[in-house]
Amino acid sequence: MVERTIIVVLDSVGIGELPDAALYGDEGSNTLANTAKAVGGLNLPNLRKLGLGNIIKIQGVPPVPEPEAAYGMAAERSAGKDTTTGHWEIAGIILEKPFPVYPEGFPPEVIEEFERKIGTKTLGNRPASGTRIIEELGEEHMRTGYPIVYTSADSVFQIAAHEEVIPLERLYEMCMIAREILQGDHAVSRVIARPFVGTPGNFVRTYNRKDFSLKPPQETLLDKVKKAGMDVYAVGKIWDIFAGQGITREYHTEGNMDGVDKVLLAMQQMERGLIMANLVDYDMLYGHRNDPAGYARALEDFDGRVPEIMAELKSDDVLIITADHGCDPTTPSTDHSREYVPVLVTGKKVRKGTNLGVLSTFSDIGQTVADLLGCEELPNGKSFKSKIMEV
Repeated sequence: MVERTIIVVLDSVGIGELPDAALYGDEGSNTLANTAKAVGGLNLPNLRKLGLGNIIKIQGVPPVPEPEAAYGMAAERSAGKDTTTGHWEIAGIILEKPFPVYPEGFPPEVIEEFERKIGTKTLGNRPASGTRIIEELGEEHMRTGYPIVYTSADSVFQIAAHEEVIPLERLYEMCMIAREILQGDHAVSRVIARPFVGTPGNFVRTYNRKDFSLKPPQETLLDKVKKAGMDVYAVGKIWDIFAGQGITREYHTEGNMDGVDKVLLAMQQMERGLIMANLVDYDMLYGHRNDPAGYARALEDFDGRVPEIMAELKSDDVLIITADHGCDPTTPSTDHSREYVPVLVTGKKVRKGTNLGVLSTFSDIGQTVADLLGCEELPNGKSFKSKIMEV
């Protein structure tokens, strides 16, 4: 039996539009391939060895004759394209109804109750890029002390505040108040604290961001692993996405490279169970800002760390590298895109070169992990354990 499984989610690294992408305004999106084309090709030798270029055509990442991993891609069955939906589906939950979105901003019954409970007015209340809205309203926020409220095409209620104007603990308290209000018909997937520092014209968002997610509506893979008496270590915003449910230890991260450091630390500390990590910079720093050059650099930086992760794998470990949605930095949109995600599975006992094809749901990943670790079956997904494990 497998002793440990490590899932590394490369946040937003989609691999091509889903058949229903046009319904979401995402026709033509292909985060990985379009980024590669925009920069004249990607240099990802380690991911290439695993078989990344065998999944789809990626400039600079040609296929290899003998991939060192099992490879394929997975389709999202849930309605939506946000972080919570993608991660929950990996962990076995398929949502039939998308979380609510607010293209015109939040209605008076939400904003007025929020302002009443925090005891102050707010600024913004419209869909916006996070970096742009603090450029536009940051100076007024510093003058008035009013928090900046905004949303996006995703189901989020975001509160931006300068750390010297509204201290972090107060900002987090405001987020918890918003989370209490945003239930029922207004149950957005996440309330997000978006702290920043600096001066007008030079504002910078910090890594003190914190997400306040809804609790999963049923048990997830994480709960099943924990119930089976094993550990579940959450690296990056995994704790936030699952509202702490089913997690035995949390590792806060500040960027992708720190995220890899924490994955390595978790691997050194865990005896048996699941490590689930989210590397957020692709999405937060580059996808939403339409920066393909930055996105490419971040991919290449991670590729350079893959051998370190591989070196920490024990004989019974399985490593899965995947994503949760797309966020194509080459399209006019600055929002997430409805895409397939890559699936690379490796380990000393994993059958090399297995073509997994197209998995019908992200939940196939979670079901396979449940099967590998010998815990209770998930309500969704089909295990591909028999295809990948050497007898």
